[in-house]
Amino acid sequence: MKLGTRLAVEGAGSAWLVFAGCAGAAINVNMPAQSSGTIEIAAAFGLALGLAVFVTAQSASAHFNPAVTIGHTVAGRFPVRGVALHIAAQTLGAAIGAALLAWVASSRSGFAFVMPDLGANGYGEHSPLDYRLAAVFAMESGLSFLFVSLHLHVSASARRRRSAPVALGACFAVIYLIAIPVSNGGINPARSTGPALFVGGWALDQLWLFWAAPMAGGFAAGLCQRFALPRRATVPLVAGPHGDA
Repeated sequence: MKLGTRLAVEGAGSAWLVFAGCAGAAINVNMPAQSSGTIEIAAAFGLALGLAVFVTAQSASAHFNPAVTIGHTVAGRFPVRGVALHIAAQTLGAAIGAALLAWVASSRSGFAFVMPDLGANGYGEHSPLDYRLAAVFAMESGLSFLFVSLHLHVSASARRRRSAPVALGACFAVIYLIAIPVSNGGINPARSTGPALFVGGWALDQLWLFWAAPMAGGFAAGLCQRFALPRRATVPLVAGPHGDA
């Protein structure tokens, strides 16, 4: 698979994840017969990720997340030379997804570029339930470690890769059920960047945490995969849930 095609798929998948996941907050707010609560938003993110992984089964790495890319690189399953370009494609895709969502949602009366309306991540007074910086960092890094560990696990054999869309989508939904009340659900630096670009101000000031914590979790998961776990039944160097070849 050519590099340009892989980057385009990573960008498109990241755009879809942000648009579909954050739409639960941006589009459904204040609908009289429907709430945009934690369960609905978590389900939207999980289903969006599962569908993206399924559709790109034979096309790309299906990372859609810089923390996942770092985890695969540290584990020796993704080439270092491709990291910067893949992260750039994921982040650009997330920004495009957020831009499209902002354009659609801004036609609604009363819409504002704030955390509840666009799904930006925050800590302290910008956390949905006022969780402090240390707690948000611990949660974001810990849940990222779990998600990237699962990503590495399901990519380790052809049999496991067949279950990747369901396993990753379900895991992401459960993670968001936990994370939304704490930080509005991050666990993906690209996903966090897209809405922050439009909310601006405090969201950009706090964005560093939603890069640092998930990347730390992904890095730790890669280290565990490379040095602490048995190395049987692994895939070639460039691999995601369905391989990169």
